[in-house]
Amino acid sequence: MTKKKMSPVIHFEMPYDNRERMARFYQAAFGWETLMLGADMENYVVAMTGESDDTGPTEKGRINGGFYARSAGIATRQTDVVMAVDDVRQSMKDVTAAGGKVHGEPVSIPGIGMFVYFSDTEGNVEGMLQPVPPSPQVAPAAKK
Repeated sequence: MTKKKMSPVIHFEMPYDNRERMARFYQAAFGWETLMLGADMENYVVAMTGESDDTGPTEKGRINGGFYARSAGIATRQTDVVMAVDDVRQSMKDVTAAGGKVHGEPVSIPGIGMFVYFSDTEGNVEGMLQPVPPSPQVAPAAKK
């Protein structure tokens, strides 16, 4: 049997009832920074748990996350984690073959990647993300 490549946990999500209260709590308790998105993104709140750039946390081993309105119609109503996968369609097949259930079709999150929720064999709802490839960085001009 071939050993399957391990998919890392790259993101977490938790529900909120009051996003301003939630943001104040995580800022005061843990020093996290939050970015409040608008109605077009279902009032999602991005949470940065450490210094980050366009590709995510800059410190090895850290992950960022987010918060969604408990009433937002999102499939999960619990704290969940998101795994990075190379191919979301193949991973959907792998989840099903392993006894899990995929919830719907992947959705494109602009600048982030293709995302889909799934349930494991214990009924836990989690997410899979096929991240968009990082954009090529322009090398700084050589110093003279």
